[in-house]
Amino acid sequence: MSRTVTLVLLDSAGRPLGALPPFGVPEPWWQEAGSIVAAVRQRHGLEVAVLRLLDADRPGPPGGHVRYLAQVVAARVAPLEPAVDALGVPLEPVAVDLAPHPLRQPWAEAGGPADSVAWATGELRRLGCRVTAVAQQRTWNLSAIWRLDTERGPTWLKQLPPFARHEPTVLAFPGATNSLIDGPVVLAADGEGRMLLADVPGADLYGAGARERAAVAAEHHAVQLRACGVVGELVAAGVPDLRGAGLAGWIRERLAGHDVSAAAGLLDGLDHRLRQVGDCGLPDTLVHGDLHPGNVRGDDGHRTVIDWADSFVGHPAFDILRLTEDVDADAAARLIDAWARRWRTDVPGSDPHRAVDLLRPVAPLRQAAVYAMFLAAIEPSEHPYHVHDVPAALARAAAVAVARA
Repeated sequence: MSRTVTLVLLDSAGRPLGALPPFGVPEPWWQEAGSIVAAVRQRHGLEVAVLRLLDADRPGPPGGHVRYLAQVVAARVAPLEPAVDALGVPLEPVAVDLAPHPLRQPWAEAGGPADSVAWATGELRRLGCRVTAVAQQRTWNLSAIWRLDTERGPTWLKQLPPFARHEPTVLAFPGATNSLIDGPVVLAADGEGRMLLADVPGADLYGAGARERAAVAAEHHAVQLRACGVVGELVAAGVPDLRGAGLAGWIRERLAGHDVSAAAGLLDGLDHRLRQVGDCGLPDTLVHGDLHPGNVRGDDGHRTVIDWADSFVGHPAFDILRLTEDVDADAAARLIDAWARRWRTDVPGSDPHRAVDLLRPVAPLRQAAVYAMFLAAIEPSEHPYHVHDVPAALARAAAVAVARA
């Protein structure tokens, strides 16, 4: 599957110019901007920054024909003139709503990407690094990401919305030696969502098998064991608190206004279920929140868990449930058995297996609430990214609850 893209261009001052002819890019995922920027450079001699989604010809990703708003950064071949791109291809006149929106992220505004790159370049200069190249990688409502090359190697600029701004806090949280987790090194953070990260060697482990997942689970257990002793400090530092009964209220609050009839029975019994989870005796800890292999980078046997934007303080079982979500039942059972043995060793008298069984339907229910939180915090044009995720997650939660009844 691929994507067809139409870019509606703004000039360097944020004034509308028109739309480039449609073109194809290989990745179907709407948030991927790198191939769009590269294609416009190759086809039209323009440097652009993709700002945000405008609309698409299908209700949600991936693929299809997608329109974005983009801003011209520079004309590489000739000066940009109204209604003509740098290679002389006429731009199609198009009406676009440029009115401000209270939920629009800074990087989705004209001039926003330039401001963020300027901040990162200044921070690297302060660290003694000269930026030799900048490449936009991704932009959507959950993050904007750029790669900045220096003489010392690549670095990464990541910008986050308000509900995810605790990620640099988690990455840099002090531990017994250096930091609590073995994650990407935070080189700088501005407290407003921007952070500059050192490169993590290796490749994302999408498609990892049971052996690799077992190693991830064992290494993550060590992190969670350390974090058990600092949950109060993590919450005080701004990490979301989803411990115990508080999780039920958090879920209900975010799902208010959504049709939850599919999971009504599960929601009605949620407080009782979470009390039973508490009786299983496992401690609260730092939870990654989206621990799948694609959020792990590996290189020569070393693995680094990345993307802690969904992290929270809560029950450790949520991470093993996510890590085993898309493997066959036998492999999942083996991974969970090993996870349970570790917790029983470290917390004698606890009942990890029962905790997992009780939380199986709660995991997709919590995810439905996360998607609802996204929708409440983003402008309407970005809703197609997530609007179908809420009912889908609620349906999964209900199906698991019925299957485990």
